[in-house]
Amino acid sequence: MILSSLSKKEFAGHLRNEGLPLRTGPFVTCIRSPIRSVADGIGRFYADYEVEAPSGFSDFHVRVAPPRGLRRWVRPQVRFAFDGRHPFTPLPLAHAYAILEWGMNWCVSAHSNRYLIIHAAAVAKDERAFILPAPPGSGKSTLCAGLVSRGWRLLSDEMALVATDSGALVPIPRPISLKNESIDVMKRFAPGADIGHLAHDTIKGTVGHMKAPLDSVRRSNEKATPLFVIFPKFERDAPATLSPHSKGRAFMELAKNAFNYSILGKLGFNLLGDVIDQCGCYDFRYGNLEEAITIFNELARDATDSRDIA
Repeated sequence: MILSSLSKKEFAGHLRNEGLPLRTGPFVTCIRSPIRSVADGIGRFYADYEVEAPSGFSDFHVRVAPPRGLRRWVRPQVRFAFDGRHPFTPLPLAHAYAILEWGMNWCVSAHSNRYLIIHAAAVAKDERAFILPAPPGSGKSTLCAGLVSRGWRLLSDEMALVATDSGALVPIPRPISLKNESIDVMKRFAPGADIGHLAHDTIKGTVGHMKAPLDSVRRSNEKATPLFVIFPKFERDAPATLSPHSKGRAFMELAKNAFNYSILGKLGFNLLGDVIDQCGCYDFRYGNLEEAITIFNELARDATDSRDIA
């Protein structure tokens, strides 16, 4: 059953009472919240996602709700709870939906060691996957949003999940988190994109989420093979430039950006080594999304041609 098939009464009842067991990729998150903006955001962005049976297993149990006391009424705040604990400090009530998305990311990155989890966007053309690791402010999410607006498949905006048993990338397509200038960039670049309520003055500036493409959601169970590791960097008015990135340095940078590399130990080392061995590694500077997407399409096409010749 997908979320949009629930009646408004059923949807609200799940959120306020036993929880809404929402499947995103390989995970089920049971969400409870009495907050209207959280319900609106879930209804808007996750309408096409599977809802599991309330009596079934959930990987994570979370709640987004106002704290007790005066903070319910004076400068209202919101708290994220995981299994009854509060891993973050409270935020203004206006950031309620954003804290849900951040909390769901944290649940996966902190508790899912059956994957090597790299802080990176991941997109795919057919079964060929591109990993885009980059620090905040580098233009990673903007590039990811631009690509999926032009037919690429969204695997993840925030976390590349590498399966420990196969080395394949496991999709977890969820709303793309756009920040500050990238919000207006995407509104101009993809006028039909569904970008929700903007949360201002967060620790990341202004944040708005963009709905994941329906095709990406429906193909959530289709893994992809890592083929390229590309380190993007947006520079205003810069021509799109692709330059080789040494595999040794790429390994070290991915290890530094992997949430659980040290926890996985030898398995993480070998797994990351396999990813780097099979991938082309590049730095990518861009200042125009159309140019950037043209280069990515050429890379994917050339990779297909090489495979067909081989």
